[in-house]
Amino acid sequence: MTPLRLRDGTAFPRLGQGTWRMGEDGTRRKEEVAALRAGLDLGLTLIDTAEMYGEGGAEKVVAEAIAGRREEVFLVSKVYPHNASRRGLPQALDRSLKRLKVERLDLYLLHWRGAVPLDETVEAMERAREAGKIARWGVSNLDVEDLLELEAALPDCATDQVLLNLEHRGPEFDLLPFCATQEMPVMAYSPVGQGGALLRHPALVKLAAARGATPGQVALAWTLSLPGVVSIPKASSLAHVRENAAAGEIVLTPEELAALDAAFPPPRRKQELAML
Repeated sequence: MTPLRLRDGTAFPRLGQGTWRMGEDGTRRKEEVAALRAGLDLGLTLIDTAEMYGEGGAEKVVAEAIAGRREEVFLVSKVYPHNASRRGLPQALDRSLKRLKVERLDLYLLHWRGAVPLDETVEAMERAREAGKIARWGVSNLDVEDLLELEAALPDCATDQVLLNLEHRGPEFDLLPFCATQEMPVMAYSPVGQGGALLRHPALVKLAAARGATPGQVALAWTLSLPGVVSIPKASSLAHVRENAAAGEIVLTPEELAALDAAFPPPRRKQELAML
């Protein structure tokens, strides 16, 4: 699968690994580490985590998974909104770097918008970049109106990570087109939905069966059919990570995409940005 390119020319893998809910149960740590390492072996070299996930526990799992393999990984983490101030962000970043056992992040995101003004967060991000602790910064769960508030700093925003899947297609109406004009990739989190309801949808099950694939693979392939979109599914077992990796080889036909549009209609008007 051909990677996207960030504005600075860096390759941005289109299919990566999410880590939400990892690091919460110590009895699963070995399995979670093994899944992430298997994902690296399969070419899923983008790993997305956050200080919120397991209150730092996921970052510790990632640290163990990437030990000795840091150069292979495009490493992403996120800062809590209440830590995204001039004073709080560098402290939160240092804690994340310590947990991850690395000296620099490839990408650091504002997890969602909070009380700290965006321009203050941007200032703190730029200082972190100048200090060499992050290579670039971006945002998560921000809509077009929020991005426009970045004003002069918008060209320095590397990505926007949002909830995007067949059940939540709102970003297709205006956010994806806007980010395309900015040459800004969009990261799709929870690309196969939550709780399994999406994967039980009759239309998705039928299409997957005809393809000889799983519903999850088809759902992932759909996100990858969207121009400029990077997909970051979580997989905490070896079988699941292999399933996700194989989805990267699926190219949906126009007929299959039309069938999915019929079952999951694309937005015809502006929708409030959904988030988890």
